[in-house]
Amino acid sequence: MVLSTAVRLAASRPSGRSSLINFLGKDGWAARLSAPIPAPVAAPAATTVATSSAAAPAASVAAPQPVASPINVAPETVTTVPPSMYEDTPASNMRKIISRRLTESKATVPHFYTSIEIPLDSILSLRKVLAKEFDTKVSVNDFIIKASALALRDVPEVNGTYDVKSQSQRTFESVDISVAVATPTGLITPIVPSTQGLSLTDISAKVRDLATRARDNKLAPEEFQGGTFTISNLGMFGISEFSAVINPPQGAILAVGGGERKIVPGSVNVETGEKEKPRIQTTMTARLSADRRVVDEATAALFMGVLKEYMNQPKLMML
Repeated sequence: MVLSTAVRLAASRPSGRSSLINFLGKDGWAARLSAPIPAPVAAPAATTVATSSAAAPAASVAAPQPVASPINVAPETVTTVPPSMYEDTPASNMRKIISRRLTESKATVPHFYTSIEIPLDSILSLRKVLAKEFDTKVSVNDFIIKASALALRDVPEVNGTYDVKSQSQRTFESVDISVAVATPTGLITPIVPSTQGLSLTDISAKVRDLATRARDNKLAPEEFQGGTFTISNLGMFGISEFSAVINPPQGAILAVGGGERKIVPGSVNVETGEKEKPRIQTTMTARLSADRRVVDEATAALFMGVLKEYMNQPKLMML
């Protein structure tokens, strides 16, 4: 690497700290900054300077500018993996449909995302009470489905679809929640119809039945085609949060992560000034992916706030 004269002189000083502006001087530095950038000059051909017998001043000939030599770029080498090291599996009909629909969704649907952290301690305590005193087992996912159905009932703008042909929004009175279920052939979303009117135990039994028949490929078309809203829960796989792709023509999908124990600061009483001690709280992250043509940001925030309120007070789901 070739160093400029100023840099080499600065490095040769004992202190090693001589700035370029001090070396050039104030006027010299200003002149260097204001000087135009010279255009690149091609290498001149050999020129013969003729001298005449007349006494004329000799013309000064500028020295030829050095031309940078072209950079030798090594051609890219493509390494071919031998066929013995991989296996091609033809896509199933379900995966072809998933690929086509989700590619279309990401390419044509204007996604936007809103996230919220929801405490789960109240739900976990209620589950223990139901199991001990009433011999009733319901999962956290059942509470999430029920709370989402009630929030969609209260904020019906999210419980809608977008009609591309008529360029219109369509909202539904009935909340038909699609629940994402992983199967060996791909992801399928069986529907829990009229979820807002079902109890927790009804939802639990319905989801268990749909999930079992979905994995056995025994669902009827009307049981997984349609729906007004989708919930995808990856908490049981150890995922804390993620973003889901909208299932068109639905207007939104809720992505739910697993619960995590976190230390949260205690609240402060404004009137008395008393501070609560920090505590450990189980919190999950829920992220709503919404179609901007159906839902706006304020409506999405309202829906997420209502969802959190139902999850904070799970007894409201039993009324």
